[in-house]
Amino acid sequence: MLWLTSSRDAFRYRRLRVPMFPAIFTRELVRGLDWLAAHVISSPSGPLRQRTGRRGEEHAYFYLRSLGYVIIARNYRSPRCRGEIDLIGWEQDMLCFIEVKTRTSRDVKTPEAAVDYHKRREVALVAREYLRSMPQSCQWRFDIVSVYCDGHNSRPQFELFRNASLAA
Repeated sequence: MLWLTSSRDAFRYRRLRVPMFPAIFTRELVRGLDWLAAHVISSPSGPLRQRTGRRGEEHAYFYLRSLGYVIIARNYRSPRCRGEIDLIGWEQDMLCFIEVKTRTSRDVKTPEAAVDYHKRREVALVAREYLRSMPQSCQWRFDIVSVYCDGHNSRPQFELFRNASLAA
């Protein structure tokens, strides 16, 4: 079993091209653990919008894995600045900082429009902190994933915006 303990290990791992578990195995394992947690642990806490957001991030994680991304961090925070990056992953030789926005309806504002100036600025600061631990020659970009979850049993719909600008 290979354990990734730092971003440098993840960089080396990506270079080794070590085979990973198939996405279906990982998805079913996480769903099984979620089912077990739902029956053993009390109901999830927090407002409905936070639970929707967490569910959307989980769907986005598996969607990106199916596209070939290698996700190396979830909900990354820096101790030096505020903000959070939902997902960090490699797509081939490109490091991607990914913001996930989830909506239950298409009636109001699109999810990608919710990534405003302040959110982009927070992501840029946290990404800069993360890049300090990477080799100088590392190429990176910012992606946005919009997730539409209409109901609990329906399949979510995704829109991926590659190389979204961090400038507002």
